[in-house]
Amino acid sequence: MSKLIITERPEKWQIDIADVHIVTPTEYFKNPKYQEAGTFKVVNLCKSYQYQSLGYYVSLLAEARGHKVLPKVATLQEFRFPSIMREDAEGFEEMIQKAFGNREATKIEIDICFGFTKEKEFNKIGLLLFNLYEVPLLRSVFVLKDKKWALQSLKPLNLRDLSVEERLAVNTPLGFYLMGKQVVRNYTRKKFDLAIMVNPLETTPPSDARALQKFVKAADKVGFNTEIITKNDYAKLIQFDALFIRETTNVNHYTFRFAKKAENEGLVVIDDPESILKCTNKVYLSELLNTNNIAAPKTKIIQKITSQEDLAEFQYPFILKQPDGSFSKGVKKVENEKELNIVLKDLFLKSDLLIAQEFFPTEFDWRVGLMDGKTLYVCKYFMAPKHWQVMDWNSSGKLNTYGEVETIAVADAPKDLIEIAEKAGSLIGTGLYGVDVKERDGKFYIIEVNDNPSIDDGTEDRVIKSELYISIMQSIMNRLL
Repeated sequence: MSKLIITERPEKWQIDIADVHIVTPTEYFKNPKYQEAGTFKVVNLCKSYQYQSLGYYVSLLAEARGHKVLPKVATLQEFRFPSIMREDAEGFEEMIQKAFGNREATKIEIDICFGFTKEKEFNKIGLLLFNLYEVPLLRSVFVLKDKKWALQSLKPLNLRDLSVEERLAVNTPLGFYLMGKQVVRNYTRKKFDLAIMVNPLETTPPSDARALQKFVKAADKVGFNTEIITKNDYAKLIQFDALFIRETTNVNHYTFRFAKKAENEGLVVIDDPESILKCTNKVYLSELLNTNNIAAPKTKIIQKITSQEDLAEFQYPFILKQPDGSFSKGVKKVENEKELNIVLKDLFLKSDLLIAQEFFPTEFDWRVGLMDGKTLYVCKYFMAPKHWQVMDWNSSGKLNTYGEVETIAVADAPKDLIEIAEKAGSLIGTGLYGVDVKERDGKFYIIEVNDNPSIDDGTEDRVIKSELYISIMQSIMNRLL
């Protein structure tokens, strides 16, 4: 997908980046090749974004043509309501206080260019505001009031607001924005761009570094230009055609906002927001399985006010689950009434509803990996040594150890296992899922359906190797074709 910079004076720009074209608003309006739906990513650098100005109409027509444009008209409209914008900038007060500290000044003005600022110590704030509002050039004003720094005002800047020196300085951050951190560089541009989102600091990521490289290689093979992104790249989503999330997801988390934003921008998204919403809440999954008569261990949704009577039908030991736990976290086995009271008190601090489930002691859990409703791989996840779960977490929340994994060919897996896993997965959607299944007396019971399943080098790929990564990337590509 080609990138366009729209500006009144293209000759003043020196951008030498493959597949980036600089054109005037008039050319963008009139040239038939720029009227093709959904084939361009537009950076609007006109002199003004005022209502009914050329800059305003560039963004308006870009959206009408299905182009991905920065900034959007709706974003420009938000600047008419500064109080709302100040409220939107939630969660970064601590960052502000740390950035400005004990300064003698009581007012500080910061210009932000594609997330970059002149003063390096303000780059984190610049990047945050750029990610929140997605405007190429911003001017922010912070003031000291009652011994606390606060955002006083924020407005878009136009090129006419900048000096000649400042205009020249825009080239560098613009170049970084357009190029990104490419991990696959090709002499021939490909048709579609894929972002793979990761968290470098995550202790138990869904894919290790070597698996990520295999995903990149597979994406290249099926025809993607690929870039690894992080949570700091929110504003760059409009540059891509697809987003593949490879960090642990949750609804009350930036991964969900990324997925929702990408979906709203027309990107193909794995994991899509609906799958995240459904899979990350065990209350929803429990009701879904029950409503559709999918075999599962005896399960009940419990409330604090009626917890004792709700749990009367369960025999010790049984399982209590926090609705949004992952990687075996927030899942507790209670052996007696004393343990029960302690666990209930702890878990009800985090959620008004909990899940109680019959305890199925097994040597291993089955894991069936699905994409497009079809089985990709089958594994046996063995319990951690001397523990009843696949992962053994200590009291401080650190991972002590985990069990071994055995991967088997799909053709060798029990047919009833594949059938119930695919049926359960179909209730969620056609994304990438990992279905956890217990086996008892030759019968299979669904434990849960996970979005964002683990795919690590030498584990889930042990049988079909690179074909696993190619299958997933080809599925994402097929959704674009």
